[in-house]
Amino acid sequence: ITAPLPGTVSEIKVKKGEKVKEGQPLLKLIAMKMENEIASPINAAVKEIKVKKNANVNKGDILIVLE
Repeated sequence: ITAPLPGTVSEIKVKKGEKVKEGQPLLKLIAMKMENEIASPINAAVKEIKVKKNANVNKGDILIVLE
């Protein structure tokens, strides 16, 4: 999962190893004073979380790896 726009990670809602369903919120990204929920595009397991809370990210940065 990559960042759709630059912003700040305000909340991470999943843990490594957790199974997620399509459409389930994974994290919140604050960009331009708006909260954007980043949801899972597929049913998968969280392999790796590449960001921490309050981290600044750029468009295209890898946030979460699913498998």
